[in-house]
Amino acid sequence: MAKALFGHVANGTDLRLVDEVRRLRARVTDLETQLVRLRSAHDELVASVTVDDDIRMLTLDDEPALT
Repeated sequence: MAKALFGHVANGTDLRLVDEVRRLRARVTDLETQLVRLRSAHDELVASVTVDDDIRMLTLDDEPALT
């Protein structure tokens, strides 16, 4: 019985499904590449910011915090 079911499932290859899986795998690869690029850019930005820059940005506003 199991051989009959396996043969039935394996013989009916749907080309639309194969195409969709191929397209999704390509999309996942593209997204993984983009993620690596964005993480690298993020790490560069984090490395370029110093504590002095953060404090300076906080003190740029001459208005009091509470009014």
